[in-house]
Amino acid sequence: MQYSRYLTVPLAFVQAFGFLVLLQQNGVVPALDFFGMLTNVFVIAAGAILLMWIGELITEYGVGNGVSLLIFAGIVAGIPASMAQFAFGFDIAQLPTYVAFAAAAIVITAGVVFITEAERPIPVTYARRVRGMKVMGGISTYLPLRVNQAGVIPIIFALSILLFPQMIFQFLAQSTVPMIASVSTFMLNLLANAWIYASAYFVLVVAFTYFYTAVTFDPDAISTNLQKSGAFVPGVRPGTATADYLSRVLVRLTLVGALFLGIIAVLPLVLRALTGIQALAIGGTALLIVVSVVIDLIKKIDAQVSAREY
Repeated sequence: MQYSRYLTVPLAFVQAFGFLVLLQQNGVVPALDFFGMLTNVFVIAAGAILLMWIGELITEYGVGNGVSLLIFAGIVAGIPASMAQFAFGFDIAQLPTYVAFAAAAIVITAGVVFITEAERPIPVTYARRVRGMKVMGGISTYLPLRVNQAGVIPIIFALSILLFPQMIFQFLAQSTVPMIASVSTFMLNLLANAWIYASAYFVLVVAFTYFYTAVTFDPDAISTNLQKSGAFVPGVRPGTATADYLSRVLVRLTLVGALFLGIIAVLPLVLRALTGIQALAIGGTALLIVVSVVIDLIKKIDAQVSAREY
């Protein structure tokens, strides 16, 4: 945790500088001199570090993960502005579209909750052992494999990979070398196409879901631990056969989770492209974060209530 805090400080300064450069390029803020840029970078970085400290205080003295709750609060705080934008552009002629959108929002949210909580139980039985006068083991339990093992991490990775080339091409588009400038402009126009961007986004999310799951879940280690504790999967030999079995199940589960994350990620882009209404957007990272935080918060509150009762 301490290393994470140390790493947050330089990252905050780098992102503050990039944020200000992006705002200047889009004409949101005027051109800043060296002292103005330095002051604003310090202000933005200090705000990020302050939020990190507040988040850790919430985690220590409150209920749930503090940083996640802060992100959740930021997302929820933006809902009134989105609703006001929607109300301002309301068109009675598109009422069927609005009704269909509301129904889709309910179905999509229910689907996100279902997939987030879904898991595949792998039955595990502990061998019966006799030690002296005691009989140990012989119980059956299960190993839960979540459908969405990676959470929102693949979406964040995919966004980073997509945004980084855009930043590079934006800098190269201003090059004095005509060939570099023309290639950069062509790539920027290509990425500006909504359907190409959505397709690349979907493929990257699916790929990163498999990558992150492979990094965080090791079937060989799980199989070794089960074998050492005298446990086995019924109908599967301990050791390598168990690791292969877990790998096969995990690959099929990850396919469902990866397709789910990819569809949720590109859903806002697809809805905006089909309807042409910018205010209509259900899905994306925000919905996954909100659902995950609410479910986690409810579980933490239930655990606190149960602890106080007993």
